[in-house]
Amino acid sequence: MADSKTITICALSTIDNPFDPIDDYDKWFSYDVSHGYNTSNWLGNLAKTSDLLSNEDNMKEIEDAIDEIVNVDPNFYIKVTKQMEK
Repeated sequence: MADSKTITICALSTIDNPFDPIDDYDKWFSYDVSHGYNTSNWLGNLAKTSDLLSNEDNMKEIEDAIDEIVNVDPNFYIKVTKQMEK
């Protein structure tokens, strides 16, 4: 359970990508694009982020988009989470 000193970071990945999109994004991204998935583009198009929103609101928009994508294809996409210090 997260406390007030930590936040939960969410990312989207595919079940076959061996790299962590949070800790090893460059390798994760390279694998994703080389397989033609373009997961980041799909997530970016779906998440309604804005410079006018707070960081917390933008993170919520991203998480909602991740959840929507995972719901569309739960056998291929996965939600990756990690607790991090604020």
